[in-house]
Amino acid sequence: MEISLRIILKKPTPGVDFALQKGGGSKYETVQKQRSSANKDLKFDFSVTVRTAKDGVLDFFGPHVQGARGDRYVYIDIGTYAGQTNTPWSRRLKVPLSCLAAELINSGSLLVGEIPGTGSDGGPSCAYGWRKQFDPPWQWKALKQRQ
Repeated sequence: MEISLRIILKKPTPGVDFALQKGGGSKYETVQKQRSSANKDLKFDFSVTVRTAKDGVLDFFGPHVQGARGDRYVYIDIGTYAGQTNTPWSRRLKVPLSCLAAELINSGSLLVGEIPGTGSDGGPSCAYGWRKQFDPPWQWKALKQRQ
């Protein structure tokens, strides 16, 4: 089954390039590259394939999917990782997929993750964009109507 996902970075650090990573290792490309500006959210739309393994556990596949079974995620590349020059930022934001509940996946809706775009240091959010890192925590949610 293929599902549609949208990552929204809420008010990311201005003047920084952000991009969705396609592929992995040394052979990856950045897609949907965007430069942040004051008070503007960034959106990244993509789809992933979901399969149920023999043990009943959901697993995720596709050109944007990274990580090992049970810990799948997508990367948002930031600053130099997104191809930007003349920037002090070289970061990646790891957005988890493995926390997607079966009810959300089976809803047939566009699934949206709204993640704070600026970290506690004032720079772009990075590392593992997991719920407990942020206050208040973010979660994947179903968007009933596509926007």
